[in-house]
Amino acid sequence: MTRSTAYRVTGLDCAEEVRALKGAVGPVVGDEERLAFDLLRGRMIIRGPVSTAESRRIREVVAEIGMEATPWSEDPGETETWWRRRGRSALCAVSGLAVALGVGLHAAGGAGLLPALGGGGQVPLVSRLLYLGAIAGGLRWVLPRAWSSLRRRAADMNLLMTVAIAGALILGEWLEAATVAFLFALALELERWSIGRARRAISSLLDLAPPTARVVDERSGDTGTSTPVEEIGIGARIRVRPGEKVPLDGRVCEGRTTVDESPITGESLPSAKEPGDPVYAGTVNRDGTLEIEVTRAANDTTLARIIRRVEEAQTRRAPTERWVDRFARVYTPLMMALAAVVAVVPPLVFGDFAAWFYRALVLLVIACPCALVISTPVSVVAGLARAARAGVLVQGGQYLEIPATLRAIAFDKTGTLTLGEPRVVQVVALQGHDEAEVLAIAAALECESNHPLASAVLEEARRRAVDFAPATRTRELRGLGIVGTLEGRPAWIGNHRFVIQRSGPGEAGGPDPDELAAAMEGQGRSVVAVGEEDHVCGLLAVADEIRPEAREAIRQLRASGVERLELLTGDNQRTAECVAAALGLDAARSELLPEEKVEAVRRLQAEVGPTAMVGDGINDAPALAASSVGIAMGVRGSDAAIETADIALMTDELRRLPWLVRHSRRTLNVIRQNIIFALAVKAAFLLLAAAGVATLWMAIAADMGASLLVIANALRLLR
Repeated sequence: MTRSTAYRVTGLDCAEEVRALKGAVGPVVGDEERLAFDLLRGRMIIRGPVSTAESRRIREVVAEIGMEATPWSEDPGETETWWRRRGRSALCAVSGLAVALGVGLHAAGGAGLLPALGGGGQVPLVSRLLYLGAIAGGLRWVLPRAWSSLRRRAADMNLLMTVAIAGALILGEWLEAATVAFLFALALELERWSIGRARRAISSLLDLAPPTARVVDERSGDTGTSTPVEEIGIGARIRVRPGEKVPLDGRVCEGRTTVDESPITGESLPSAKEPGDPVYAGTVNRDGTLEIEVTRAANDTTLARIIRRVEEAQTRRAPTERWVDRFARVYTPLMMALAAVVAVVPPLVFGDFAAWFYRALVLLVIACPCALVISTPVSVVAGLARAARAGVLVQGGQYLEIPATLRAIAFDKTGTLTLGEPRVVQVVALQGHDEAEVLAIAAALECESNHPLASAVLEEARRRAVDFAPATRTRELRGLGIVGTLEGRPAWIGNHRFVIQRSGPGEAGGPDPDELAAAMEGQGRSVVAVGEEDHVCGLLAVADEIRPEAREAIRQLRASGVERLELLTGDNQRTAECVAAALGLDAARSELLPEEKVEAVRRLQAEVGPTAMVGDGINDAPALAASSVGIAMGVRGSDAAIETADIALMTDELRRLPWLVRHSRRTLNVIRQNIIFALAVKAAFLLLAAAGVATLWMAIAADMGASLLVIANALRLLR
């Protein structure tokens, strides 16, 4: 894994600051592509090694643009002073107050309110000083970035605003200069507030899990004093009383209750828990006292992984966001050049330099791409936050947009379309073995596996009180089964394909294992073959119930416009066809190895278009990676599937899939609405500026209003 270096950047709150940092830090590290930004935590990440000299230079260039970079730590400690948290808001308020006082004193001096608002008459010295104070407060955080932009010869909105304000002062437009400074500072504060709201939506996850837990003494059974969760190891037993939050992931040892899992899964209905059931940190125990065996450390709980994934998601930018950034890089210098032409060429032809210079300043303010630049990142952050609260963990903005364009979805079967809780419904012993021997061999090979079929085998062995010792030298053959050694003899367990590969001629006059397996599969059951060396010892028929919500989820996906829905499974053809027919899928492809699932996904992409793969097992990981967007069933899913997937459903509910498609389309629609609206406002005021109607304060008010509206529109996604 490539090592990365992270910095906490004080003042990193909006997309324009990201652009400024890219322009300043990019040349230091050699390539802007090495930089990634997490707006939700104010973090800048540099991919790859960073030398001591580079680190020192990075902090210097960040300071030059008015921010501060410090090595990342989870706890900012004393670095988060009041001034760092509230300084910008305070100066913005001071700037606005100074403008209001300046106007009031000007009006009280005899000019009257309307002339004072219009800038008419002689502006008193005290009002000028107040206007200068308003400009200083409004530009405190803008000037360093404008200077950095000028040094890099890369025009940005900070430079545009600074030039416009300086030009207004040259023309003697004191009130307009002060108003522009204040309104621009206010627009930046609105963007910071919008990012902060999404930040709080995610940061609230940090408060879900309690910081301490009651550890049960193994000898006495009593609970001691509360212990910090970071000090509690895997295997420890903790006690959770009714009404308390579960502090760590674990498995119920004693007690029965219902648990509110909505903070993790988004599911509003409580889930019944009894011994053997999993529980997750951050969920709420509602009824009875539970004793829980810890299965994950504090930094590896499902909740901790959700928080990390959402934080990492901010560094992966959406395609639309990248397009807006590229557009702004061309648009801003182009508009500056146009303003320069307006300031110079018309006066040479028509005269009246002051009037044309003023129009050029108005054009500069109109050119400010603030509303356009913030239209996408705020929408993406809000969309990601809303998805996380709904139990859908999206790895980044680029994956938030893809579900809106899906034309096909491929599903795994076991644990995805089915409950993933199969039961052994029939045991057939062959070649002199009895049912207990067959189950003992199967359980010995499967006891270390996390596959749902393994759980069914082990549960049946326990139910029948079959004794077995774990096999040694076990090895999983993806898509086929498991081989190992049992009491010095080679043993194996696997699917129908394994039956064909491993079975010998069979017992003379006895039943044919392949024919028996085919007959079982004809009843819609999965068949597990168990054998030693080159012969089949027996067959296990396993049945898995289709998820009750699967039919409705498939119907909703079709209603959403997804054209093709297919089943891709390593199970046998007859079982696959039964499931596909019951759910109304378009096709079922069976007995697929992991690499064959990859080929099937690529075929769908070539024939239909953008394709999602939905799965939960280690054998699904390659297909998840090969699809346009990989979606893992996060609760029961294997770590390999979850790590490979672009999106994880933190509740095992397929109804989240059509919700995801709708949410993605809604997010994309909001982004498009914001972009079109921001560009329309620019176009309208360009026409007003050309006609000499628009004023500086009207232009900045329109830009601020557009920024406020696109932010409000984006924040609708949080609902």
